[in-house]
Amino acid sequence: MYENVEMRQVFSNELGKIMERDERVVCIDADLARAQGTLGLRQQFPDRAFDVGVAEQNMASVAAGLAAYGFIPFIGSFTPFATRRICDQVAISITYAKRNVKIVGLDPGISAELNGGTHMSMEDIGVMRSIPGMVIFEPVDCMQLVKAMPEIVRYDGPIYIRLFRKAVPAIFHEDYQFDLFKADLIKAGTDVSIFASGIMVSQAVSACEILRGKGINAELINIHTIKPIDRKAVIESARKTGAVVTCENHNIIGGLNSAVCEILAEDFPVHVKAVGVKDHFGEVAKIDYLLAKYKMTPGDIVDAAVECINRKTRGQSGFCSSSEPSSNH
Repeated sequence: MYENVEMRQVFSNELGKIMERDERVVCIDADLARAQGTLGLRQQFPDRAFDVGVAEQNMASVAAGLAAYGFIPFIGSFTPFATRRICDQVAISITYAKRNVKIVGLDPGISAELNGGTHMSMEDIGVMRSIPGMVIFEPVDCMQLVKAMPEIVRYDGPIYIRLFRKAVPAIFHEDYQFDLFKADLIKAGTDVSIFASGIMVSQAVSACEILRGKGINAELINIHTIKPIDRKAVIESARKTGAVVTCENHNIIGGLNSAVCEILAEDFPVHVKAVGVKDHFGEVAKIDYLLAKYKMTPGDIVDAAVECINRKTRGQSGFCSSSEPSSNH
């Protein structure tokens, strides 16, 4: 149904449908409606779709004010400008004040591609995850985004959405049942648990096929909501397999890997290996090059899984350590 359809187009279409039904919902951008795919909403809803110009902090403050009067604002910009740049406004005007604002970060992590390091935010989850009251959601494909949008609007509180703009491989189908606060079991397994988010889910699907050829039965779980993370899903899977790999389009510090390790360190310590950006800034390049550079390919996931299984088999104590930061240089 959504083959070769860009995620931003799906987001705009679904937001438009919601705005038709609910006059409380408004769309605010900071001179990036074309990039976000929401430019047409200005013509469709001229009194509820605004451009505040290149003034992201003001965008967040305007949204907080509208939310104080009962509106449900969606605000968006490229990921670093929707998180780092407006962090104080998010913390004080939105979350501290308990305002119902939805924040969209476009092209997270390496998906910024040719916009380069200044637009390639590897730390946005870490920034937003440290703010009390913030929910962090990352859709894996168009179908999940469609299913999630009504629930995002119904949820009374701030949500940060990491939105990949381009087309992505389909993971879910029409019969998919979405729960904002429950992780998705993509594939059951017994030898190693792979927890993945966003664009790394499709990479992990390919990795599971390679592992199957090696006689390894991997369990794959999509963690679409990184905060609050589904603790039960993490603990139950780790308890079953005794080895864990995390896969994220983000710095391994502060994001999915950190969230998973915090749970396991407290409740069920097992071997963990992180696949993601190893404490490094981005650069100008296409996504395939960047996946290889930062060791985020299916082959890298396979290597991490095999290493964790080997450590489990040898009975080594403690967590598997992530690769040293220098490995990305």
